[in-house]
Amino acid sequence: MKTIKFLPVLILTIAAATSAFAEAPVKAVDSSKGKVLADEKGMTLYTFKNDKKDVSNCYDDCAKAWPPFMADGKAKASGAYSIVERKDGMKQWAKNGMPLYFFVKDTKAGDVAGDGVKGVWDAARP
Repeated sequence: MKTIKFLPVLILTIAAATSAFAEAPVKAVDSSKGKVLADEKGMTLYTFKNDKKDVSNCYDDCAKAWPPFMADGKAKASGAYSIVERKDGMKQWAKNGMPLYFFVKDTKAGDVAGDGVKGVWDAARP
């Protein structure tokens, strides 16, 4: 009898733990340019106009200046957020298929120094 009562509790616990990884770890934050998407620490995320849907084209020196927003092995795509496989096999978060990046010149939460750089980088919007 105790086993029967325990099983629903176990199922709910597993479902709750799994749902913690169901969505991309992003949030909307205020910046000098309005609301932007950011990681859990509040660092602004960007998209690159030279990327294609589900394909990152930012590697080597580009990725040093614009580090990819990497997804860990527990990450699960959900809604507008997907996971793109990079050519090195690593996983990167994307919004609406467009890979997401940070900018090395952003030093604190809400910085948007990368927005508009060279006409190909845009702060991601909620």
